[in-house]
Amino acid sequence: MKKVLLASACLFALAAPASAADLAARPYTKAPIAPAAVYNWTGFYLGVVGGGAWEDANSPAMQGGFVGGTAGYNWQTGSVVFGIEADGAWADVNASATALGITVASKTDALGTVRGRIGWAVNNVLLYGTGGYAWIDNKISITTLGLTVSDSKFHSGWTVGAGVEAFFAPQWSVKGEYLYRSLGSETYFGGVGVPLNSGTLNLHTVQVGVNYHFGGPIVAKY
Repeated sequence: MKKVLLASACLFALAAPASAADLAARPYTKAPIAPAAVYNWTGFYLGVVGGGAWEDANSPAMQGGFVGGTAGYNWQTGSVVFGIEADGAWADVNASATALGITVASKTDALGTVRGRIGWAVNNVLLYGTGGYAWIDNKISITTLGLTVSDSKFHSGWTVGAGVEAFFAPQWSVKGEYLYRSLGSETYFGGVGVPLNSGTLNLHTVQVGVNYHFGGPIVAKY
């Protein structure tokens, strides 16, 4: 038994220096650095948009909400991002007034824009200004003695505003936007001998949206 223990001790004594030498000879390697995500805004996107609108001036003023879709394309050069965007939405923006037994109601059933955008990107956040063409589909109804007549008109005009958009996932972004829309005057009921001029319709809108960006906007940078 003593011989066995003595032999084991000798083997351990011989093996220990070899193991220490192996550890000392191994080169030290740093853990790889995780790549930083750099967002590239260039590309096509589709999304959904919704918000609220209220009329500037008239009393009673039209107000209500809308929901719809949007599509656009961005180009990025350095930190500057520019592009074009179009949106269209179903709307319920209305107002009515009654006097002498006659009720006059105005309701916007749809609205949309085609706009240019230009902004400054700070990685995944984009601050931008926007402006372009705006339109609404509006209907005016007159009700008296239980009878209602109505007429619909398409109003064209311009819009200007600003917003902020940010990626929250590799191909998904969320945005908030304010737009001022000025729509040209139209004449209602011109064919029945009682023309009613709408005057210019000015709307404030605040909207939020979620966009899906095609093509993968993230570039890995070490």
